[in-house]
Amino acid sequence: MPDPIRLTIDGRQVQAPPGTLVIDAAKTVGIEIPSFCYYEGLTLQAACRMCLVEVEKMPKMMTACTLPVSEGMVVRTETPQVAQARKYTLEFLLTNHPLDCPVCDKGGECELQDMTFRYGAGESRYTEEKVHTPEKQFSPVVFFDAPRCILCFRCVRICNEGLGVGALGVINRGVVSEIAPNHGDHLECDECGACIDICPVGALTSGIYRYQTRPWEMTHVGTICTHCADGCKTTLGTRNDRIIRGNNRDHSGVNGEFLCIKGRYGFDFYDHVERLQAPLVRVNGKLEEVSWAQALETVAAKFNQTLADGGSFGVIGSNHTTNEENFYLQKFAREVLGTNHIDHHRTGDVVALLDALSGKTGKLATVADLYERKAVLVLGADLALEHPLLSYQVRANYRHHQAHVYVVTPQPVREDKYAAAIVRGGDYPSLREKLKAEPELVIVFDDSIKGDDIRKLVDFGESLGIPVKYICLVDYSNSRGAVDMGVTPELLPGYRPAEQPGMHVGEMIEADLGALWVVGANPLKNGATRKAGFLVAQDMFLTETARLADVVLPAACAYEKNGTVTNVTGELQRLKRAINTMGAKPDLEIMGFIAREMGVAAALGLWTPDAVFEEIRKTVRGYDVPLPVIATGGAAQTMPVNGRIPVEDQPDLVHSDHNGLFASGTLGRYSKVLNSVVESRLSR
Repeated sequence: MPDPIRLTIDGRQVQAPPGTLVIDAAKTVGIEIPSFCYYEGLTLQAACRMCLVEVEKMPKMMTACTLPVSEGMVVRTETPQVAQARKYTLEFLLTNHPLDCPVCDKGGECELQDMTFRYGAGESRYTEEKVHTPEKQFSPVVFFDAPRCILCFRCVRICNEGLGVGALGVINRGVVSEIAPNHGDHLECDECGACIDICPVGALTSGIYRYQTRPWEMTHVGTICTHCADGCKTTLGTRNDRIIRGNNRDHSGVNGEFLCIKGRYGFDFYDHVERLQAPLVRVNGKLEEVSWAQALETVAAKFNQTLADGGSFGVIGSNHTTNEENFYLQKFAREVLGTNHIDHHRTGDVVALLDALSGKTGKLATVADLYERKAVLVLGADLALEHPLLSYQVRANYRHHQAHVYVVTPQPVREDKYAAAIVRGGDYPSLREKLKAEPELVIVFDDSIKGDDIRKLVDFGESLGIPVKYICLVDYSNSRGAVDMGVTPELLPGYRPAEQPGMHVGEMIEADLGALWVVGANPLKNGATRKAGFLVAQDMFLTETARLADVVLPAACAYEKNGTVTNVTGELQRLKRAINTMGAKPDLEIMGFIAREMGVAAALGLWTPDAVFEEIRKTVRGYDVPLPVIATGGAAQTMPVNGRIPVEDQPDLVHSDHNGLFASGTLGRYSKVLNSVVESRLSR
């Protein structure tokens, strides 16, 4: 490590690594230097001139956002001359800026508004008529009001550099310059809304949030996105039990500030008109609404009768339900229903990877590793479409650290733009010599590599003679947690083998079971016929499976419950309830009520999320994580078994849905926003 640079800022002694910008060095001692165009992680612009500071022995004021620290430098950030310069800058920025704060969506969160109050630019010497252009709609989720724009170019840079899309640019010159799509009059992009969130003023606004409410009127709840397996934290703004918007401006969570369209806008499925809000029981061949008491009594009576008759049970779980719900469900199935016929849709062969890594430690990568490690090998997956956060991390690693990215995929992907080597197909061994020259490596692979192919991949990685970490990609918000919690016929929680393996999903659908209990899944969506004697479905919507059920119980979504989920890299995070939907109950609560009606609740224990999680921490290896970390909104990586998993490979059971940016199983089907953007229709 090079010796730190010593300098003085506003009389305070500061030490910073060489190359640190003055604006960042000031933050380390609690000094804020205002700026509009500067944004950490993006290229330097020096467009707004708001960050001017005085530096001894320099003839004029300097921009703190482009000035690196130097030994002995003396910086003053709040002199009368600096304050006057900032006031003049604001006066100039307000030349054509409309004074419509009372109706602007950015009111209360506007950086220009804050600086105007701070430096008192209450009058302007510019008396010319303001240049005005009509508001434009770039897409269903992005609106643009040009007069409000201060040309900081944050939106252009985050789209081009952060997302790698380059959908925005600047047209015209001088006073009529404005931000515009690079393709015609509409956006062709990921529709992630990062440009809106990063805008310091109200120039770019959300088609979902605009004119709905004010920031101070909302309750802000940090929870985990319910769509893909990346585990992004999304801060939901709620009011009157409605979700108004999603963002992550506090930079918490594994994703920092990043969110894709699903995390920022894809919450709207929760109030779809087809949302179930009352239990349904089949009467004379038709599903009819009944009370919760009647529905639970019907399920409990049938389950008890099936047990008494010696009938067989099947249980199909979900990769969207929480760890607590998955753990309680498998415990219910095995200890009460007496069956190992329990499974879920597997989207990645996590079991084979953990088995292949037997005896090795520190081999499972985190989301942060994709940003910090020197090299990344991507096998099979189109990360930008299927795992946008992981793609964002890799892209940022390349921009900030010049990481070497190797791409082995069947089709062109976004990572091709900056790849050190590209191989079309699956011939990753051809990269051996290049990879051996790297100091370290993270290997990311999808469901095209499973079973024994994973063992070959691990052997290949270990033969390189460098530190290698692995990520086995899975699809949904708790796909990894479902496996960890034992929602499989051959494995108990913590990857302990079951004495007598049961049926997997396909076999349960085809079997003449006495009762089939489906929780948060839709196994009959492809036209499969129902064969079970009694079918119970817990879901948010009347899916194909629910339509065939004898009893349908309306379930809460991830934004309506507490608990924990485990993301694709095994990092545990906490869900926090943001809203309540009338008539729907969390799956854990539904299971607990069924247990109570059956008279077995005492044997299963309390069904509160905290109580079940405490049992998970005590009984599931790798889940005894530090509670303060996740309780305060952080992520803790779980450390699963470090030994052989003695079960037979079943690669045919592993199948990714390969959802793109605008698809997410059942939830994507019921999201108006995901289905409204033009890119969604073009990707079908």
